Amino acid sequence: MKHTLFALLCLSFALPAAMVSAEGSSSKAYELRTYTTNEGKLPNLNARFKDHTVGLFEKHGMENIVYWIPTAEDKKDNTLVYIIAHDSREAAKTNWKGFGGDPAWKKVNKESQVDGRILSKGPKSVYMSETDFSPHALKNGKETRLFELRTYTTAPGRLPNLLQRFRDGELDMFTKHGMTNIMYFVPSDKENTLIYIVAHKDLASAKASWKGFSGDPEWKTLHKASLESGKIVIKVEKEFVTPTDYSPLK
Repeated sequence: MKHTLFALLCLSFALPAAMVSAEGSSSKAYELRTYTTNEGKLPNLNARFKDHTVGLFEKHGMENIVYWIPTAEDKKDNTLVYIIAHDSREAAKTNWKGFGGDPAWKKVNKESQVDGRILSKGPKSVYMSETDFSPHALKNGKETRLFELRTYTTAPGRLPNLLQRFRDGELDMFTKHGMTNIMYFVPSDKENTLIYIVAHKDLASAKASWKGFSGDPEWKTLHKASLESGKIVIKVEKEFVTPTDYSPLK
C-alpha cells in the first residue's frame, strides 16, 4: 500500500511537467508587434527605441527578442516589426501598465513627437506561445542575417496535423537546405495559425533553400503522407525582414 501511494505521489508531480512539455518550451508570453509610421517618421521611431524604449521595456519586465525592418519596398520606409517576451500573459498587462505610466516614457514620447506624430495608427499586437519543438535559437551568428517571418493558416481543426508534420521532420529538412530554424509559435487568440521564423544568409540563399526544399523527395513524401486525412494549410503569408542595429538578435 505504501509503495502504491508513493508511486501515485510521484506521478502527481510528474504530470504537470509532462503537460508543460506538451504545450510548449516555456510559459512565457511572446508578443509580436507591428508599428506603421507616418511618412518619413521611421527614423524617429527607431531612434526612440534605440535610445529609450528598449531600456524602458527591460525596466518594466519585458525581454527584448528581435527588432526588424521589412525589406518590401512598400513597408521598409514606414514599418517596424518586433518581438518581446513577458513572463506570462498576466505579467504582460502589468508590464504595459507600468510602462505606459512611467514618467520617463511620457517625457520621451512627448519630446520625440514635437515635430509631428510618429505613428499613423495604433500598433498591431499578437500574443503567442512557443511550441514544444521550437529550437529557441537566439544566438547570433558571425554575420547579420536575413530573417523570414512566416504565418500559416490551416483548415479548421488541422493545426495539430501541421504541428506534427513539423515535429516529424520538416524542421530537419529546413536545416538540410541551409535554413536556420529560430522560433515557432502558436498565437494565443487566433485559431488554426502557426507563426515561425527562419534565417538565411541573404535573399539569394533564401530562394535557393526554398527551391531545394520544395524539390526534395523526402519532403514530397512527408507532405503527401500528412495530407492523407485532408488538406492542412489553406493560406501562407511570408515577409523578409532585416534586424535593426539595436536588435538583440541579428
